[in-house]
Amino acid sequence: MSAQQVGTRPASARTTPAPARVRGRRHANLGSYVVLGLLFLVICFPVYYGLVGSFMGERDTNSFPPALWPVSGVHPDNYGDALGIIPLGSQYLTSVLQTLAITVGQMVTSALAAYAFVFLPLRWRAFWFGLFLSTMMIPFESIIIPNYLLISSLGLKDTIAGLALPFLATGFGTFLLRQSFLSFPLELRDAARVDGAGHFRFLFSILLPLSRPSLAALGIWSALSAWNMYFWPLLATEDPKHQTIQIGISQLQTSDSDSPGMVLAGVMLALFPTLLLVIFGQRFIVRGLTAGAVK
Repeated sequence: MSAQQVGTRPASARTTPAPARVRGRRHANLGSYVVLGLLFLVICFPVYYGLVGSFMGERDTNSFPPALWPVSGVHPDNYGDALGIIPLGSQYLTSVLQTLAITVGQMVTSALAAYAFVFLPLRWRAFWFGLFLSTMMIPFESIIIPNYLLISSLGLKDTIAGLALPFLATGFGTFLLRQSFLSFPLELRDAARVDGAGHFRFLFSILLPLSRPSLAALGIWSALSAWNMYFWPLLATEDPKHQTIQIGISQLQTSDSDSPGMVLAGVMLALFPTLLLVIFGQRFIVRGLTAGAVK
């Protein structure tokens, strides 16, 4: 058998030519871009219509088929009407203070609990950690009455403390930071101990600065959850000036001057902080949720 016969392969065994592979890859990428583009439009359409609808009059918002643009004119007075019906300034301040209190509280308690589960010599550690995580399976609606009675007995209704107290600890935050701490090199902990660093110095000077992605993800998740609360602030507050912006939006729908454009204006005023938080914190969410996945 000659060398030419040995090196010859049948046509069926030959690989696909390079140009054909490139064309197939381009078609696959084009299909992916089309699907992603359609999903992007579906996700962004409610935000677009809320923004455009906040400048529409009743003629456009009540038309059929629905108008996708303010045909009869732009109505920026919808925002003024919304600000005049509800005490938006005080409600915004209440929402911000409630969100900050819950976010800071959950970050502190989650960091301390996660550190204890990873670095302290606890007996039956797995049992206590499982018991701690079991709190995530309890619906908040099942414990809302005891929380309400406790807040009322302490005289904390219409206060920031009453709004934030039941949410200062979270099992999800402890789980997230524990997974991040488990990927931390134990050699650095031993080196810090030899250097004379105690638990708090090691936690706040070394461990937490190196766990910034997970902390940022927990902070963004806690802030979004706290900002969008409705049921608990509705029970824990009575004075409209001490209520949150989410309750104020519902008051726009029940007011005498109710109009879809004005309601959408209030929705956009409440949406802007969370929208900016997600846009600028998206990379921290992805990095934080994947931290500790691979050692």
